[in-house]
Amino acid sequence: MTKTILLATTALIFSAGAAFAGTEPQVAQAPVPTGPTQPGPGVAPLADATQRGVLVFTPDFFAEQRPNTALDMVNRVPGFSVEDGSGSRGFEGAVGNVLINNARPASKNDTGSNVLSRTPANRVERIELVRGGAAGIDMQGYSVVVNVILKSGTSHQSIVTLNSTLFEGGQDIYGGSYQFTATNGDRSWGVTLSDGMGMSDSNGVGRVIRRDANGNVTRDEHVFTDGYGGGNGIRGNYSGPLAGGKIDLTARIGINDWHGIQTQTSPTVLRESLDDQDSTSGELGLVYTRPLNARWTAEARLIHQYEDFDNTSTSNFSLNNVADPEQAFTASGNSSESILRGLVRNERSPKLTFELGGEVAYNMLEVEQAFTIGGTNIPLPSASVKVEETRGEAFGKGTWRLHPDLTLEAGLRLEASTISQSGDANQEKSLFYAKPRFLATWTPMPNNQLRFRFERELGQLDFGDFAASADLNDGNVYGGNVDLEPEQRWISELTYERRFWGEGIVSIGYRHDKIIDVIDSLPLPGGLSATGNIGDGTLDQLSLNVVVPTDKLHIPGGRFTFRNDWNKTEVTDPTTGETRSISGVRPTQANVGFSQDIHSWKTQWGINVLPLLGQKQFYPDQVSGWRGSGYYEMFVEYKPTPTLSIRGQLNLWDDFQIRRTVYSDRAAGTVLFTEDRQIDPRTFWSFRIRKTF
Repeated sequence: MTKTILLATTALIFSAGAAFAGTEPQVAQAPVPTGPTQPGPGVAPLADATQRGVLVFTPDFFAEQRPNTALDMVNRVPGFSVEDGSGSRGFEGAVGNVLINNARPASKNDTGSNVLSRTPANRVERIELVRGGAAGIDMQGYSVVVNVILKSGTSHQSIVTLNSTLFEGGQDIYGGSYQFTATNGDRSWGVTLSDGMGMSDSNGVGRVIRRDANGNVTRDEHVFTDGYGGGNGIRGNYSGPLAGGKIDLTARIGINDWHGIQTQTSPTVLRESLDDQDSTSGELGLVYTRPLNARWTAEARLIHQYEDFDNTSTSNFSLNNVADPEQAFTASGNSSESILRGLVRNERSPKLTFELGGEVAYNMLEVEQAFTIGGTNIPLPSASVKVEETRGEAFGKGTWRLHPDLTLEAGLRLEASTISQSGDANQEKSLFYAKPRFLATWTPMPNNQLRFRFERELGQLDFGDFAASADLNDGNVYGGNVDLEPEQRWISELTYERRFWGEGIVSIGYRHDKIIDVIDSLPLPGGLSATGNIGDGTLDQLSLNVVVPTDKLHIPGGRFTFRNDWNKTEVTDPTTGETRSISGVRPTQANVGFSQDIHSWKTQWGINVLPLLGQKQFYPDQVSGWRGSGYYEMFVEYKPTPTLSIRGQLNLWDDFQIRRTVYSDRAAGTVLFTEDRQIDPRTFWSFRIRKTF
C-alpha cells in the first residue's frame, strides 16, 4: 500500500507540474518583513524579496470580495485553510496556524479565527502566507501558516452579529454577539459579548431495525433524535507597549449548556435517553514580548483556564406501558490547566535564527461519577478520581535560510512529566520523551515548492479517559483506565505545491506515521471496556488540495475547489488478534466546491458537496460505524455596503446510516445481533446579519 501511494503521488506531482507549466501567479514572494510593503495592486513585493517561502497579500487583493473582517480575508488566501488547533494539553502543538503580528493569540481558547472575526478588515495592512518556515515565525509543526499584520493608528469600531439556525422539524436556535474594538497608536483594546449556539447536523427521524444472529427481526422501531445548546460569555482584550516591550492580555468567563434527546418507539415499546450538560468556564492569557537588543528578543506567556461541570444522562424503557427501572449516569467535577512558557530568540542574521525556551504546566481533572439502576448504585472502576499532571519541557530550534530557494528548520523538545491519580485508584508514573523536528522547504523554480517534515509527535491525553463514562443511547457503560499513556507518532511528510493563474493551486502530499501505543478501545474485567493503549500501528495518508480560478475558463469571479485526505490505518485488534483500521479515523471525506463573486450584484454564492463520509469504532464486544453520503451546503452572501453583510445558508443531507454489530464472543466471531439505524437528517437554514459601526 505504501509503495502504491508513493508511486501515485510521484505521478500526480509530475503531471500537475506539466499541466500548469508556464503559468505565473499574481503573488509576490518575499521574506517576513519588518517594514511596510511597497505599493502594488493587491500583492506587492517587499524591498528584500529573496525568500520564496513567503507570499504577501495586501488589502487590494481582497477588495472585490468586499471583506468585513480579517477572517473574511484570510479565508480567501489561496491554498490556506484556518485550523484553530486541538486546544489540548500544553501550548506546543495545541495551537492553530494563524498568527497576528508575528505571534499567536494570548490564550489557546481565544483562537486565531476568533481574533480575526472581531478584527475589522480595514485594520489589516497585509497578510503573509508562510510556507515551510521563516525567520522569527514559530510554525508549531505546521507546514503552512498565515501571519496577519495589523495597522496602527486611531479607530473605534463596533460589530453586531445576529445568527439563527432553523431546523425542519427540530429545535430552532438563535444567537448573536457584540464586539467593540478601539485602536490608538500601538494600543488596542476591546470587549466581546456573545450568545453562542450549539447544534448537530445529524439529528432527525428514522427507523431502527435489530436482527438476531439468524436474521430474524427482534426490533422495528421509529427513532427521533435532537440536540441543541449554547453559551453566554464575555471576553476582554488589551494590547499595548509596556516597559520597553509589548503585552497582550485576554480574559473570558462563560456558561454553556447542551441538551440531547433520543427516543425509539413502536406500538408497544418506548425507549428514551436524555443527556443534559452544564458548565462554567473561564480563562486568562498573557503574552509579554520585549527586544533585549538588536538581535535578541524575549517572550513570556502565561495561560490559565478552568471548567466546572455537571452532566446527567438517563435512560428509560417501557413495554406495554410497564416501565423498567430508570438507568442514570451522573458526573460532576472540575478541571484546570496552567501554563508558564518562556523563550529567547536570536536573529543572528537575516538568514539565521535560533530559539531556546522552556515550558512548565499543571493539569488537573477531579470528577465524581455514579451509575444507578432504579436508584441502586452499580459500582464502576475509577468512578471517583482526581488526575494530576506536572510537566516540564525544554526546547530549542534553528531556522536557516541556506539559499533564497531553500529554508531548513530543525528543533528538539525534551519533555518530562509525572501523572498521578487518586480516589478509587492510586497510582503515579513518570514519563520522558525526546521530540525532534526537521522541516525543509525548497522552491526549485517560481511557483513550485517542495516541503518535507520529519517529527516525533506526542499525543495529548484526555484526562476523561482515566474515569468511567457512559453512552446510554446504546446501553454502554465504560470503565476508566489508570494505565493510559500518550500515543507517539514518528511522522514523515512530503508535500508538493504548484501555483498558477493568480489564485490557482495544486497541492499533493504523502504522509506516513509510525504510531507507538495506539489509543483505542480495550477490554476490562467484568465485561467492561475502556480507552487504552493497544499496541503499535501505522497511518498512510494521501492529500490533495486543488483550487482553480475560472476567469480564464470564461466564468468570471469563480473558484472550483477540491480537497481530500485518503487515510489507511492498521493496528492489531486486542480482542481478535487480527489487523484492522484504527477507530475514529475516516478513510476519506472529499469536499468539492464552487463559489463565485458577482461584483455587479455585490454578492457571493457557492455550493460544497461531501460525496461520501463515515468512520468505524471498535470495542471488545461490538463494532459500530456510521456512513453518510450526498451532504450539500449552499450559501449566498449579499454585501450592500462595506459595513453590512447578509448571509443565508442551506444544509441538506438525506442519507445517514449507523450500523452496530454486537457479539456474544467477538474473538470467535459469534454475532449476538446487528442493528441498523437509518436517519433522515433534518434540513436546516442558517442566517447571519453582521453590521459594522
